[in-house]
Amino acid sequence: MSDLLQKIKEKKSVISVIGLGYVGLPLAVEFAKVGFPVYGIDRIKQKVELLIKGKSYIIDVDEKDVKNVVGEKFFPTTDYSVINKSDCVLIAVPTPLQKSKDPDVSYITAAMDEVVKYLHKDMLIVLESTTYPGTTRELIAERISKYGYKIGKDFFVAFSPERVDPGNPKYNTKNTPKVVGGITGKDTLITRMLYEQVIEKIVTVDSPEEAEMVKLLENTFRAVNIGLVNELAIMCHRMGIDIWNVIEAASSKPFGFMPFYPGPGIGGHCIPLDPMYLSWKAKMYDYYNRFIELASDVNSNMPRFVLNKVSEILNKYKKTLNGSKVLLMGITYKKDIDDLRESPALEVYHLLKEMGALITVYDPMVNSFIDEKGEHRKVKVKKNISGNEVKKFDCVILLTNHSSFDYRMIAKNAKIIFDTRNGFKEIKSKKIIKL
Repeated sequence: MSDLLQKIKEKKSVISVIGLGYVGLPLAVEFAKVGFPVYGIDRIKQKVELLIKGKSYIIDVDEKDVKNVVGEKFFPTTDYSVINKSDCVLIAVPTPLQKSKDPDVSYITAAMDEVVKYLHKDMLIVLESTTYPGTTRELIAERISKYGYKIGKDFFVAFSPERVDPGNPKYNTKNTPKVVGGITGKDTLITRMLYEQVIEKIVTVDSPEEAEMVKLLENTFRAVNIGLVNELAIMCHRMGIDIWNVIEAASSKPFGFMPFYPGPGIGGHCIPLDPMYLSWKAKMYDYYNRFIELASDVNSNMPRFVLNKVSEILNKYKKTLNGSKVLLMGITYKKDIDDLRESPALEVYHLLKEMGALITVYDPMVNSFIDEKGEHRKVKVKKNISGNEVKKFDCVILLTNHSSFDYRMIAKNAKIIFDTRNGFKEIKSKKIIKL
């Protein structure tokens, strides 16, 4: 048995988590809660300062948990040199797409630029960031091998995809099964042993490439099916059929059907991006993913469908988008969270603004956002709204169906509502128009 494996079993191995976002922070706190010494590394000084004060900026991380472990077992820092005294390094940095829709692995490369300064024998590095098959081997294992370490013998490397679902009340870091794939069987064994200390179920695969593909399959499956139901929603709209009633009825089938729901587009860090990673990698093998490309095209055009539909609705009331007062309900990418990453609501906002609409954004989860396509100014968001205020708008558009919205109050006072999320499903009114 290696010294590292023994340290993990005794919870004496020192862990460094690079990237304290939606993935890294919950993971770091979970390890600290069970007794591991954990360094949390992030380049953003403000995040580190908040954590040192015992404050949490992630909706799924309880502030009490942070306060209980910070300074005792959890040590937030901007200093990468703590890796020198770490046994396990977990990399959970962003992996966005470039404007060309090519993968941007610069954050992984930058993290490794720091890690290689402090390499030592009997060390484990696990990549958690979603990426294309081959990344772990190419950017981590091969780079470490150049320093004379033999992977699987005196140094260990694995990939374990994050499966975070922000705001999910049922599944969290601890009870969501974790997939692990190491370069060798020993890499997988040690990584499995580490995660077993904080996660209820570990699923192993034969290589990091298989583990990387698992994550891409999960989110490509969702993206393609959402694209399908969005296309059906547009078709049903033309046919005068309520797609929401159709989905609800189809869901009564106890086998062979899984419900997916239409909306103004798709958002979050994973679903819009992961299929593009897979499609990009496939082209290297002279293979073109037509399903993925088509689904991406349908989903990315949903904000413009919303724009055209709102324009059509206002036209029936002898109004134009230019100069109309529009209330957007919800700006986050999904309900009951404060995450704006890749939110389709932001694209709807920009499209409406380009058409001259006078927009007010109402979202109890958000204080403001940066208008990245405009003058890069901060846009203030209303966290509360009254019935009298709602009456002043020519149109209300529901883009994110937060549970805290008073749907009956909005329905009572709004002149017209375009509901892209079926949030007003309990209310029957001719002035509510569904996607």
